[in-house]
Amino acid sequence: MNTEELYEEIDNSQSITEKYLGLSLGKFFVLLLIVLSSGIYIGILLFGDNSLEVLLSIEDYETYLQSEIVQLKSENAELQKEYFELNEISAH
Repeated sequence: MNTEELYEEIDNSQSITEKYLGLSLGKFFVLLLIVLSSGIYIGILLFGDNSLEVLLSIEDYETYLQSEIVQLKSENAELQKEYFELNEISAH
């Protein structure tokens, strides 16, 4: 056997991941599983039911409700003033 045949034999015995990535097939699948699971986890954190997006929308809704409360309080104060004025007029 010459050296060329030995090199061809070594290259044929390697898996595709060993040949192109330098990782054994088992390590490649473990790494792939870790990357996929962390991607899914981050996706759930950003877009799931308990996500950052939901938190921001709840904070926006809270701001809207706070402004609505201020508006209704001022409206209520005006109506109470009008009510007391009418009560005072009718009492005389």
